[in-house]
Amino acid sequence: MKEIAERIVLWLRAQLETTGMKGFVLGLSGGVDSSVAAGLLCRACPENCLGVIMPAGNVEEDRLDAIAAAEAFHMPYLEIPLEKYRQGLFDDVKKALAAGNREIADERIGKGNIGARLRMTTLYAIGNGLSYLVVGTDNADELYTGYFTKYGDGGVDILPLAHLSKGDVFRLGAYLGVPGRILTKPPSAGFFAGQTDEKEMGVGYDVIDAFLRGEDISESDREVIERLHRISEHKRHLPVSMKETDL
Repeated sequence: MKEIAERIVLWLRAQLETTGMKGFVLGLSGGVDSSVAAGLLCRACPENCLGVIMPAGNVEEDRLDAIAAAEAFHMPYLEIPLEKYRQGLFDDVKKALAAGNREIADERIGKGNIGARLRMTTLYAIGNGLSYLVVGTDNADELYTGYFTKYGDGGVDILPLAHLSKGDVFRLGAYLGVPGRILTKPPSAGFFAGQTDEKEMGVGYDVIDAFLRGEDISESDREVIERLHRISEHKRHLPVSMKETDL
């Protein structure tokens, strides 16, 4: 883990040199991925990194865990509550659709995605203002299965954890000194009570880790993972562009 941490820190510093940006801004969710990213950013550029806590339907424990992560790594942070904007925008969209005799298929997903995109809008407003890179926290499992919001938590400048399995993220978190509660609670986007990543995906992170390592897993789990990968393919590419030859 020491070697992995050092390599990521060097890579982060190289991104600043390459882009000419001054530092990093990161959304702190209270989860293990953002907490690990915070620890690495504070090693790479302690004078110019900023955490942003953006409650949007989250339980209070997530907010407290996000603060605990920031304090553990001495990361300066801001709090910008987004729930009233998320709810207001969702209500306006729902009302407009209803006026045309249309309705949102899944309100929880719709509201959750609005929250994720509002968070990224907020981070880019800060990043643009400070000349900071917006740091994403998606790991290899999430990228492969598409467990991220397109143009939400997937819309970032850099992804320092993209090559790490979820298990590696937890192990790196233990090495860096991420608070214990964050390392033991079930991973969750936190947009509604009782939500967990693994429940939504229908498969455990340990199984996805094994799959990505090329190990044998059950046929039913393999089908779930391959289906998630297939239906999320569009998230891993730039928008399809029409060419003259398509005419």
